[in-house]
Amino acid sequence: MIIRTILNPAEIRNLPAQDLSDEVCVVFDVLRATSSIVTACAHGARRVFPVLTIEEALALKTEMPDAVLGGERGGDRIEGFDVGNSPAEYCGFERRDIISTTTNGTVALRACEGASHVFAASFLNMKATVEAVRRLACVEDGRGVFERVCVVCAGTHADFSYEDALAAGRFVSCFDGASLDDASLAVRDVFLAHRDDYATTVRNCANGRALVAAGRDADITWCMREDVFDIVVGKVARGVFARVEGT
Repeated sequence: MIIRTILNPAEIRNLPAQDLSDEVCVVFDVLRATSSIVTACAHGARRVFPVLTIEEALALKTEMPDAVLGGERGGDRIEGFDVGNSPAEYCGFERRDIISTTTNGTVALRACEGASHVFAASFLNMKATVEAVRRLACVEDGRGVFERVCVVCAGTHADFSYEDALAAGRFVSCFDGASLDDASLAVRDVFLAHRDDYATTVRNCANGRALVAAGRDADITWCMREDVFDIVVGKVARGVFARVEGT
């Protein structure tokens, strides 16, 4: 297996121009987009539609009037939307569709459209996601259909996010013997340095400090729990994510 890691939004902007057809993409925006998407699917949401802009979300809402509008700009719920981007808000939408737009997370998910498999990953469903990728790659016998994995750290605005690197490093650390690029080695080292206390580490990083200052420390507590949900959330059609069948 060959693993490369995308560390920041500048690199993400280049992904749509790349041939991702032979890669599995795993996207982390742990504070908070992918954590919220995983939470929604774990609580029975039918589908999640990540979109790039508020305008795109509103246009899609006219086609899907019963869908939930969720998302944030600058960390705050978008005016007129049903919910923001706190994962605890996403527990009550069983059998509902969700249209989501966030500053970075939904952009990262859509940037990976060209990959045959794209997973929305978080600490919350880390083990399940690792096992799904392992099945695709058949790590045990080396005869996988997909040998290449692209791990995507969504970032914050135009910047690198430490918490996404921490989660990416946890993911990478699960694949002993994989060939890692330098960015993958770096995120693995971030994880190894902080493996004993995710929450404290994240509260000290930029996004963590911002959430604490905004009175959203509970979001950090929620998102830093590992393997709470035994589900895989993946792309099921262009621009559509859902709980993957059989998990």
